[in-house]
Amino acid sequence: MTHRTTLLRGGRIHTPADPRATAMLVDDGRVAWVGPEGAAASLADDLEGPVHVVDLDGALVTPAFTDAHVHTTSTGLTITGLDLTGAGTLDDCLARVRAHAAARPGAGVLLGHGWDAARWPGGRPPSRAELDEATGGRPLYLSRIDVHSAVVTTALLDLVPGIQHRAGFSAGGPLTRDAHHAVRAAAYAAITPQQRTEAQRAALRRAAALGIGAVHECAGPEISSEDDLAGLLDLAHAEPGPRVFGYWAEPVTGEKDVARVRELGALGAAGDLFVDGALGSHTACLHHRYADADHTGTAYLDVDQVAAHVAACTEAGLQAGFHAIGDAAVATVTEGVRAAAERVGLNRVRAARHRVEHAEMLTPDTIGGFAELGLIASVQPVFDTLWGGTDGMYVQRLGAERARTLNPLAALLRAGVPLAFGSDSPVTPLGPWETIRAAAFHRTPEHRVSVRAGFTAHTRGGWRAVGRDDAGVLVPGAPADYAVWRTGELTVRVPDERLARWSTDPRSQTPGLPELDPASELPVCLRTVVSGRTIFVRPHE
Repeated sequence: MTHRTTLLRGGRIHTPADPRATAMLVDDGRVAWVGPEGAAASLADDLEGPVHVVDLDGALVTPAFTDAHVHTTSTGLTITGLDLTGAGTLDDCLARVRAHAAARPGAGVLLGHGWDAARWPGGRPPSRAELDEATGGRPLYLSRIDVHSAVVTTALLDLVPGIQHRAGFSAGGPLTRDAHHAVRAAAYAAITPQQRTEAQRAALRRAAALGIGAVHECAGPEISSEDDLAGLLDLAHAEPGPRVFGYWAEPVTGEKDVARVRELGALGAAGDLFVDGALGSHTACLHHRYADADHTGTAYLDVDQVAAHVAACTEAGLQAGFHAIGDAAVATVTEGVRAAAERVGLNRVRAARHRVEHAEMLTPDTIGGFAELGLIASVQPVFDTLWGGTDGMYVQRLGAERARTLNPLAALLRAGVPLAFGSDSPVTPLGPWETIRAAAFHRTPEHRVSVRAGFTAHTRGGWRAVGRDDAGVLVPGAPADYAVWRTGELTVRVPDERLARWSTDPRSQTPGLPELDPASELPVCLRTVVSGRTIFVRPHE
């Protein structure tokens, strides 16, 4: 990339270096200077070569967001294919399936995502017979919104010999566990390399248009494939777009496993390495049974397996991590990591910054364990927006008392646990400002965090989660990954018992952020830049 110097002026720069900064100088892919506009011109004059000047016209410049949990190909397939997240009833879902199938005649597997029967009148998902009729007997895979179960047609089942003998098989209802993993693999195997690349490109373009400069791809043998991860990393290297940090979710027990992770270009054996499933699909692993089912969910790993994985990764210098949602699963992780620390040393485990994805059902003991062991909580606040509240899915699955304990963001911060915010897209859509707003207006007030804390978790937090402390903030020397926003008045949140008061007092000496009340309009991304290189510009802006 050609060396380029850019001067941004006439805006508002979100930087701890100077709360009143109105200009920023970028040189060779890094922030060179931030400060008042009056000093910018003379500083630029001292540099060799031409300086590209950008007039911000009052726009806000912030660090680009990092989405710490994404499934890129699935996100792209949802963007370009059958998206059922807006289906409000069973009939609506089936009508969308019929229209999708009719618009794509011929052979090939049909793919869709996002149905959520827990939000429909009657609460019933589509049956296999209904889907067979709606598709005319074609293969169809429809993942539930949490991607831990799916409904399929008979024609897709026929592509998986012996499916009826796998754990989680249902004769007519949703498939979970091994049965779900098998049909998912069969469905995704039908995607051509060209379709996969176009889906990945669509997802990265959407991310760039939302001010996202980096994503953490949570890949693995039960989520995608080695080819999928390799293709995505190659695409990110070859074309302008968000940075992609890859994780591969497979247990590590020896040198061959370590070499496999490194050959794939992954940062670690982390992401969706399943300790359990999801609450919506009744597969999250609980200490006590579900309120609406006579069991406690599914455990995929035990304490000894967690400990072995963490110890092997720590000794190899790899980041380890797990998907854990239910309280029993989260306890398994903390106990396993603690056992690994006894084996290889607490300081080494803490330094490795091992991760836990989702961590929805936490207790004071497991929160303390996260803090003690240096675990990073990679969390998705929009889960609470979708499923929290007095009558949401959490209450249906757990009852009101347990549901109120979920996603305790404030307690994690008070304990000193590092947070990294993400979407788990396509489970919830890419949308960083929506994520920060969800955290600030958590449905359970005692779990709310400030907009500033949420913003940090969605910027610096994502970088810290990949072991980088020099990025996610606009200060001299940091990577020039930033976004330009059209927004209203900037405000400073003043903490109180409700975390709901606002201040515009410049004496706060802290850089302002947009107001994110539920009724306010969210900022509009005008430009996204990664390493000084523009990856998105809003048309006509």
